[in-house]
Amino acid sequence: MPAGGFTRLPNGSVVVALTLPRPAGNGEAGPVRVLVHAANRARALTRLRNLGMRAVYLRGNTEPPTPDEVTAVLHHPDGLLWRALPDRGDLWRPIRALLRGA
Repeated sequence: MPAGGFTRLPNGSVVVALTLPRPAGNGEAGPVRVLVHAANRARALTRLRNLGMRAVYLRGNTEPPTPDEVTAVLHHPDGLLWRALPDRGDLWRPIRALLRGA
């Protein structure tokens, strides 16, 4: 199920979007969409791995971020957001909310 993709921005940085299973013990079920803004794809994945998401890989570019997703992550100070799937109009949330189970 893990799928994702990336978009290179004009300044050389990238936005990576991944669809991942929700972390265990979070209280809810179902996949989440995670957005990461970083200098390159490797650093984006490293940011997630440093948060405890060890088995995160980007294989291919099957689900790149939409323009709305790029805008959302660029306007967030941490550059790291998530939202539950399927998209029900939920707001993007900081990654800390996913990891602490809120």
